[in-house]
Amino acid sequence: MNWLLPEHIADALPSEAAQIERLRRALLDLFRVHGYELVLPPLLEHLDSLLTGSGQDLKLRTFKLVDQLSGRTLGVRADITPQVARIDAHLLNRQGVTRLCYCDSVLHTLPASLAASREPIQLGAEVFGYAGLAADREVIRLMADALNAAGVPAARIDLGHVGVFRALVDAAGLDGELEGALLQLLQAKDVPRLRERCSSMDEPWRSALLALPELYGDVTTLAVAARALPALPPITTALNALRELQAALPDLPLSFDLADLRGYRYHNGVVFAAYHAAFPSAVALGGRYDGVGKSFGRERPATGFSLDLRELARLTSARGEREGAVLAPYVADCSALAEAIAALRAQGEVVVELLPDEQGGAGPLCDRQLVDADGQWVIRAINRDG
Repeated sequence: MNWLLPEHIADALPSEAAQIERLRRALLDLFRVHGYELVLPPLLEHLDSLLTGSGQDLKLRTFKLVDQLSGRTLGVRADITPQVARIDAHLLNRQGVTRLCYCDSVLHTLPASLAASREPIQLGAEVFGYAGLAADREVIRLMADALNAAGVPAARIDLGHVGVFRALVDAAGLDGELEGALLQLLQAKDVPRLRERCSSMDEPWRSALLALPELYGDVTTLAVAARALPALPPITTALNALRELQAALPDLPLSFDLADLRGYRYHNGVVFAAYHAAFPSAVALGGRYDGVGKSFGRERPATGFSLDLRELARLTSARGEREGAVLAPYVADCSALAEAIAALRAQGEVVVELLPDEQGGAGPLCDRQLVDADGQWVIRAINRDG
């Protein structure tokens, strides 16, 4: 039984691995032409560094072990974003705007859903050093472009703002325990229990909190929210920010959800999630997380997004075309054949050379073959019908 893998851990077999690699190259190239520099953080870090600035949201998702060299507790990263924030704040230490991207495996103690892997391949892009909405707009646009490039266009991009709920909590003077309970109920959109927990709360805070689960939909949601919520300055600022993004991204399928509070203790501004018709949950997530670098010695505004390349590959594999290959025979000391093979590979063709006495014929990749036609090596289709 030593060939069995742990639950929610899986190999990527040739077709899936090839699709993941094609997507990785295409999306990192897309990020590169937009000015994003690639970084490769380590798989392991000291635990306190991995969890810094994450509001401890990652604590339960992070595998922990003891470093045999130092005796300190290490963590296997469950999210690359805090690592990239550390690189920006502590290692690069640049002035002005920095754009970084990344792609690598992360490891989760528990799967995010019944069908999810515990070893996602996290790909993402982050903008550091710019506090204005223009950076959020750039990141949302880049996320949409990445999904389009992958052949998985977003059917809907939900925008929210954690500042709305945070303003209500502060104005109502709620303690941390009640804040956490309400946060869970809002994320689950459990309106009956939310109503029960808010029953003893003063107005207008009670009505405002009960309104949040209903504040989702198209751009008219923002007008409804302005009437339903108290005119607190942070709420007005948040709604104006969402209106500005709607106006700046008119071609994207934007919608709004003011009860979307994922990463509430980590994000501090606009949050967003992209959905695809063939997938039940978000295919990409992002938002603003200013100040994470403070714990690394340099506070910086930041915004970004990430997605799981494994999930993206599964969504695109059905419509991806299988790459064909050319089968080359084994002919000892044939310079003309070697030159023909080299020329094809230089053009980007996959050429599989048979080994001496190799059995198995063309194999699963090959749909064409090199044949000798009167001293010239030419490509012919392989007749699999015999």
